[in-house]
Amino acid sequence: MKFAVLCAALVVAPAFANDLVAYNGGDSVHLSDSPCNSEQVLGYLPPQLHSDFKAASAILAGQPFAACWRVLGGAAHVLYEDGDQGLIPLADLKPELNA
Repeated sequence: MKFAVLCAALVVAPAFANDLVAYNGGDSVHLSDSPCNSEQVLGYLPPQLHSDFKAASAILAGQPFAACWRVLGGAAHVLYEDGDQGLIPLADLKPELNA
């Protein structure tokens, strides 16, 4: 019985269970499925869009940044804490390996 419950739980688990990451040289952007909770980033967005964005973080030029993201067309639209933003093609995102 426990095996059947485990199998059922695996089938209904969300498809986006792990964080995703994109690398470009020494830079990386990590995308989570958790809601965005960065007040600084959310401050750049109208309140009606807050629930569309998920949590993210980045290391760019050695600097850590809080960020939020959402899918926009075939890309992840990332908004950083300094107000900068960018698009990462969804094909460039890979599941993050947890060591």
